[in-house]
This record gives sequence, structure tokens and C-alpha cells, in this order.
Amino acid sequence: MEQRKPFTVSDELLASHSQRFLNLLIDTVMQLILFFIVLVFIVAKAEASGDKSFVNSLPTNTLAQYTITTCIALFYYNVFEIFSARTVGKWITQTIVVDQNGEKPHNEMILMRSLCRLIPFNALSIIGFPARTWHDSISKTYVVDKRALEAEKRLFYTATTPNEE
Repeated sequence: MEQRKPFTVSDELLASHSQRFLNLLIDTVMQLILFFIVLVFIVAKAEASGDKSFVNSLPTNTLAQYTITTCIALFYYNVFEIFSARTVGKWITQTIVVDQNGEKPHNEMILMRSLCRLIPFNALSIIGFPARTWHDSISKTYVVDKRALEAEKRLFYTATTPNEE
């Protein structure tokens, strides 16, 4: 029985810089929407309890702002990428997160990917070629064009499948 080499993601499959930028833009808007939803709940709870001290301090409390936005970002990316390997931005741009073999990453890889997004200046790491950020390379994940990946995998597995005789 012949051992075949596994499929490996190539640079040609990587999402373009413009796709990655659109992903970032769309996902940021989605996180802002979540932030305002959370804010509405915080204000409603403060109104119900009569204690508005936290709400009143929120505009100047950078630690609370950072904590809330960090929790929202981790929640957003983990939920979407663990369950579907795609965020809203990736659905719109037809991209997907995969491991080196073009498969859905393990949950640990997604968790690492999400935590690495918190690295200061992570977004600037997209500037190089190929279009991979620190949160991609550290977590050993790739953001690829979904249609190109499917076509390339279909071709790869068709070409490497031995003919039945």
C-alpha cells in the first residue's frame, strides 16, 4: 500500500491583502455592534439596580473599556472560527481559516489565534508577503480563498487517488 503525501496549503491559496483588509474592516464593525449591545445591557442593569457608578465611570475607565472590548473580540473570533472556521468578514469575502493541510483547525489553534490577535501591532504584520499575520503564523493557521482551496484539493486528491483495477 502506497503512502501518499498529504495536501499542503501553498502561498497561491492565501487570501489577498484586500480580502484580509475587508475581513478586518467587517469584523471590526461586527464587534462594534456587539460592543453597543453589551453596553445596552450594562446600562439596563445599572438602571434596574439604581447603581450607575460603573456606567458613569465607563467613558474615562480605559481598563474597563479594554476589558470589555477584549472579551468581545475573543468571544467573536472564538465562536465563529471554532464552529465554522469563518467570521462574518470571511463569509462575505469567501475566505476561510485552515491548518497547513487545508482542514478546519483544532480548537486549540483557534484559541491561540484569537489570543495572538491581542499582540500590539498585530494588524500591521499583514504588510509583508505572503499575506500572513502573526496570529496566522504563531497559531500555524492560514486564511485562504475558499473556492481556490476547494478546487486545489479536488485536483490534488483526484490526481493522487490510485486507479482501481
